[in-house]
Amino acid sequence: MDGLKEFLKRKDIEISLQRYGIEALGAMAQGLFCSLLIGTIINTIGTQFGIPFLTQPIATIQEVPYTVGGLATAMSGPAMAVAIAFALEAPPLVLFSEITIGFAANALGGAGGPLSVLFVAILSCELGKAVSKETRVDILVTPLITIGIGVFLSWLIAPGLGKAAMMVGNAIMWATELQPFLMGILVSVLVGIALTLPISSAAICAALGLTGLAGGAALAGCCAQMVGFAVISFKENGFGGLVSQGIGTSMLQMPNIMKNPAVWIAPTVTSAITGPIATCIFHLQMNGAPVSSGMGTCGLVGQLGVYSGWVADVASGAKTSITGFDWVGLVMISFIFPAVISLFIDALLRDTGAVKDGDMALD
Repeated sequence: MDGLKEFLKRKDIEISLQRYGIEALGAMAQGLFCSLLIGTIINTIGTQFGIPFLTQPIATIQEVPYTVGGLATAMSGPAMAVAIAFALEAPPLVLFSEITIGFAANALGGAGGPLSVLFVAILSCELGKAVSKETRVDILVTPLITIGIGVFLSWLIAPGLGKAAMMVGNAIMWATELQPFLMGILVSVLVGIALTLPISSAAICAALGLTGLAGGAALAGCCAQMVGFAVISFKENGFGGLVSQGIGTSMLQMPNIMKNPAVWIAPTVTSAITGPIATCIFHLQMNGAPVSSGMGTCGLVGQLGVYSGWVADVASGAKTSITGFDWVGLVMISFIFPAVISLFIDALLRDTGAVKDGDMALD
């Protein structure tokens, strides 16, 4: 047993929730951002501004035409797998081998590809690390074993994982359509909490394929956390804190939450209020890339995702036009309601002494 522990330590193989559930999951979201999400944004910009270079195919592969954004989107599997391997501190030969594995896992996982990539990339990466530099022909052995195991696992478990992820995601979306008030609260609160915790709400939404009304509720919860913390901590952190939390991440408040959990009440209660408003009143749907559902106001990616969904729905005929009511709903749910409601709740908490000046100061 001691020998195994020493081997795992030497190979930097750490079997823990921190390594896999936080670091790897967070890296996967970054990989998605740099491929699928950026590709979607590029396509939207090209379409809306009529930029030929962005709207016309620049490459045709096996009779499939690809735009600039299309090429970025097509690389989402490899981007996720490489990002995960990077987070796991894989040596170069293992890292580069994950390109093939990510493509295989994402393709075989279907609509639930991101979850398949997460599992397969972690397993193949750790096994690749175990054999790395153990032979004199490392340049052959490491990629051969890493890719062989990764592709085999993709064939073996990716389709099942993908179907399971989509079943869960579809169940959440179906329940939200059936009970928009209750599910609006539940989805908004849980995804919002995930956004502030050191895990990736974006990766979770992507893995579950969370779109539609459920995606709108998830967006509402994330915005409530980010904008909420940004405005209620403005006294302590000024404009720098407003920007770093409002369009960066509310995760910056985690150390303060650990010291005084009461500071988390205002943004979380706000998410419980804005979630059902999004689903029941504005019928806000996220029909862009699922990863956008868990991004909130981070770089305004969530809002761009909603807009790209509108554009796609209009193009397909599912939506006749983008209305003023659509825009009002997006602005109110993303910015106005989170700011106003969280400020009101925070004022009550400060009056009771549960939250004090300085409790949300960022280092």
